[in-house]
Amino acid sequence: MLAALAVLMFFMMRRNKKTQQQQQQMQSKFAPGVDVMTSFGLFGTIRSIDEAENKVVLELSPGHLATVHRQAIAKVVEPAAAEAAVPAEETVTEAQTAPAAELPETAKEDVASGTAAETPEETLKRLNGDSK
Repeated sequence: MLAALAVLMFFMMRRNKKTQQQQQQMQSKFAPGVDVMTSFGLFGTIRSIDEAENKVVLELSPGHLATVHRQAIAKVVEPAAAEAAVPAEETVTEAQTAPAAELPETAKEDVASGTAAETPEETLKRLNGDSK
């Protein structure tokens, strides 16, 4: 009975030690400019780290900062190889895929030139059918 308890405690301590090593390895990658995901699902970029207070300032989107505890960061986000492989010219906007008959004349010209100059108000009118 004592041998079984000793084996159980050994495996528990081994698992905890392995988890701590993984956490320390991940935290060693923390530096300003690194993309991370928090344990509650927010993605952001590290802007600063306060070692004394265990606080990390994340930039969630341009101009929006959040301060979280260092342990709230769940993982470092690695850039996907698939995203880097897709050239910018291959991305297609919704306006480019819409049939030309459904678009106003200005939008037809914009689709042909690859730009969209429609204002939000014009878009709402077009989608709601107010222009008819």
